[in-house]
Amino acid sequence: MLIEQNTFFNLMHYEYGEAFFGSYKGMRYRLAREPLENVKFIPVDKRGPATLMATVWPEPYSYGMTDKKLMTSENFEVSQEGFEAAVKWINDQYENGNWQ
Repeated sequence: MLIEQNTFFNLMHYEYGEAFFGSYKGMRYRLAREPLENVKFIPVDKRGPATLMATVWPEPYSYGMTDKKLMTSENFEVSQEGFEAAVKWINDQYENGNWQ
């Protein structure tokens, strides 16, 4: 695996409404709970539907400064399995050149 799972925040951290950003050899990436909101102190049964959204795009610009047409995103369930699948998807995007 190119980008190790332990590079990312652990799954519970995304409940605070913060995204994780990184880069790898020319590819930038983001992983966040969508919608991006702090639900840490809201009971699980009171939270609305959500996904983990992984996004990749080419350098040099940040997420907020990059044209959305240059980004590729995929949604995953908010679970440990979904988290692992999102990390694998980000790595697959790099290996397949889908971020360029």
